[in-house]
Amino acid sequence: MSDDGHAVVESLAPLHADMTAWRRDIHAHPELGFQETRTSDLVAERLASFGIAVTRGVGRTGVVGTLKAGTSKHAIGLRADMDALPIAEANTFGHRSQHAGVMHACGHDGHTTMLLGAARYLAQTKRFDGTVHFIFQPAEEGLGGAKAMVDDGLFDRFPCEAIFGMHNRPSLPVGRFAVKSGPMMAGGGFFDIVVTGKGAHGARPETGVDAALVAAQIAVALQSIVARNVPPVETAVLSVTKIHAGDAYNVIPQTATLGGTVRAFSNDVMALVERSMQRVATATAQA
Repeated sequence: MSDDGHAVVESLAPLHADMTAWRRDIHAHPELGFQETRTSDLVAERLASFGIAVTRGVGRTGVVGTLKAGTSKHAIGLRADMDALPIAEANTFGHRSQHAGVMHACGHDGHTTMLLGAARYLAQTKRFDGTVHFIFQPAEEGLGGAKAMVDDGLFDRFPCEAIFGMHNRPSLPVGRFAVKSGPMMAGGGFFDIVVTGKGAHGARPETGVDAALVAAQIAVALQSIVARNVPPVETAVLSVTKIHAGDAYNVIPQTATLGGTVRAFSNDVMALVERSMQRVATATAQA
């Protein structure tokens, strides 16, 4: 690390206790996408206390802080996300989620805190020449919070020549960063597949159409899409993450549902996977 880098780390050390408290507070009060009212309040209050101009309600619950120094007309954006996930927290520490069924399981509490820490540092030191926009995005978890902010005129109101963001990676050693040229974080989509069969008694399967069996076959067949449809020079991931069918030991269920996620780096590959999923699911069910 350069001497300047060491100086930055040393200057941030006094903020560690405050940042820990902010992170734990946010973790204890998680909010789902477009419901981040308490988190937005906390972010806005902290930014204002640092002397940073605050704009609320960008993309519904988004917050943007603006800080200027020097005379340059250059401007950049630093971005973090604020929303949590609909997951029940199993941790037992003191700052565990106080909202049943909602948890910061993807680290957005940390992302928000890191950006607040950067805002405080830059507001204190003013070691730059130009404008920095601190962009706190709502609803990153599949609800289109980024699009909501852009549609609300984010880059018209807060022009940025470049925008920087990051995502935590707990498996990386402390002090290490994973970066590369080109795309790194794929775009994601969710999917649901509903299978409608014909219910029957478990002892007489020939009288029904087993939706659970069809769903299981579809889940297996979907794995061939990336291996045999997506070109090897492209990248895609298809994961079935949930299967639900039936609620009795001796009844063949009439319906079954599958759900999951698809990730890709281009709209063309995403569309290819979607078309392939429709074909595979339909043909497998017919078979």
